[in-house]
Formats: sequence, C-alpha cells, structure tokens
Amino acid sequence: MTRARYSQVSLDYSSYYHCICRCVWRAFLCGQDHYSGQDYEHRRQWVVDRLAVLGEVFAIDLCAYAVMSNHYHVVLRINQKKALSWSDQEVAERWMQLFNGPLIVKRWLKGETEAAENLKAEEIVQTWRERLYELGWFMKCLNEYLARTAKEEDCCKGRFWESRYKCQALLDEKAVLQCMAYVDLNPVRADMAHTPEGSDYTSIQQRSEAIRSEVGDKQKPNLLPLVDENTIETTHEDTVCRFRLMDYLELVDSTGRAVRDDKRGAISAFAAGVLDRLGIEEGEWLAHMKPWKQRQPVALGSVLRLKAYAQLTGRKWVVGQGVAAGSVCPV
Repeated sequence: MTRARYSQVSLDYSSYYHCICRCVWRAFLCGQDHYSGQDYEHRRQWVVDRLAVLGEVFAIDLCAYAVMSNHYHVVLRINQKKALSWSDQEVAERWMQLFNGPLIVKRWLKGETEAAENLKAEEIVQTWRERLYELGWFMKCLNEYLARTAKEEDCCKGRFWESRYKCQALLDEKAVLQCMAYVDLNPVRADMAHTPEGSDYTSIQQRSEAIRSEVGDKQKPNLLPLVDENTIETTHEDTVCRFRLMDYLELVDSTGRAVRDDKRGAISAFAAGVLDRLGIEEGEWLAHMKPWKQRQPVALGSVLRLKAYAQLTGRKWVVGQGVAAGSVCPV
C-alpha cells in the first residue's frame, strides 16, 4: 500500500535518507535522448545548481548525489537541531529566498507591525521553520523547479516526473556508507564513466576534486564532509560518519572494481580494513551492492534497527530484513 512520505521519516530514529526521482516514460532528465535526438546534457547542471541553492536555505545536509540520464539520487541528512537554532528573522529570510512571503511578515521584518500582527507573523515563521527541516519540502522545491524549467524549455505541459520521489531510511552508519557508495558508483555501473572520480555531476567527483584542490568554473553544492586531517577534531554532528575521506574513496574504488563484470581486480587490503572496522564481511558487502531485484526497501540497516523503525512508523514489518539477517550490528 502506498504511504505518505512523512510516514517514512522518523527523526527519532534516523536523520539520513536516500531519495530517488525518475522522469516519466522515456523522457530524459539529462544526456542524449536516443529517441528524439535532443541533447539535454546541460540540465545536469540545473540539478547541481538547485541542490546548491537549497543547501544554503534548508537545514538539510547533502551527503551524496549522482545525476543520471533519466533520474537522480541524493543522500540527505535532516539537521533539525540546526533549524531550531536559527532566529525567527533568519528563518524568514531563508524561506523568502525561495518564496514570496505574505505582506505581514515583510512588515514584521521591518518592525512596522503591532502586537497582534507580531503574533501572527511569528506563527507563520514557526511553520516555515518546520518546513526548513522537512524532507518533503526540500524535494518539492527541487523537483518542482526542475520540472517547470524543463517544460518551459520544451514548450510543453504535463507530468515530468514518473511518480513521487522514492524515499529510503538509512538506519545506521553502515547503511549510510553503503548507500553513499551505491549512489557514487551509479555512473560507473551504467558505463557512463570508467572511474568514480571521472563521473561527472557526482559527489564522489566533487570530493575528489576537493582533495586535489581543483577549482571548477561551475557552482557546486556544499557536501557534508567526511573526516579528514582538517576535521579530525570535529564532532560527529559535523561529518557524515566517523571514517576518513580517503578510506571512503578507497572503499568506493575497490567496491566498484569488484561489482563490475568487465573490470578486473579485488578489494584492496586497505579497503578490507575499513570493512572490518565497520563489522561487515566482504561477501556481505558485495551482496548488498547488487541491484535490487524486487521492490526497493524503504529502509536499510541491521535487523534490530529495521524492527524498531517498523514499529515507529506503524508497520508490522519492513522489506529487507532477510538481507540484513546475517549482519546484526550493536545498537
């Protein structure tokens, strides 16, 4: 049964989510459309630009992204604590970067309102604060903008996205790393790139460029960092997880070579060390990285966390417990 997206989001149990959105029928979001012959490659930058704008407005951090030909992936972290720390004025200014707020809020910002009007304006701002850390509003502001811009360019009307965005909860650190690696390897698996760092419009390429201190001529969104020599003393809240950036890059590279049939190589000893630290067996990791043959699970994680997530979101069970059955990790 179809469920509302808000019912799949439980900030009490997880703040990390994987979202996917696909264009309707055979329409191309980006790239070369083999049926019409049109080239939509320039639209990839639209997605990246919009992610950059929304990242500056919302209290939602971007962990990973990949812009494909007819769909895109994002791994997001909802930062409720950040949104609650903003002043009312900052919330209003952020929201009005995207929307034209009501006159009463504009007057309130200028200090031109009376006591009763102040209460109404503050009530509106409180609603905006909640929306600024709501996954649904983030995806709405992303998808609606892309659809309108694409249809305006094509001079057409109608549905642009195939369906509502698909949402997958990531319940533990292992699930977050697994999903980020999956997203970053999408172009390699689709034979659109030979290496992860050569994959255009992906977070793995952006992280690789940051290591090489390469400065591109195009806008890039802010990524929630992994641990490196500059962030080693920061708290876990400031980074995606507890693992170093170079560990992650090695992990993605080694996993990519292992899962591709047309590439030779084995998981390196360095990457295997990362897997051991996560408590993941090599065979189990590769099994997780295979494409889903059935419907995509709404959540990823250990069996204990899947059961707790099901209870919190009003489910009797969650698809994917069989995959996680052999890898229960400490809660």
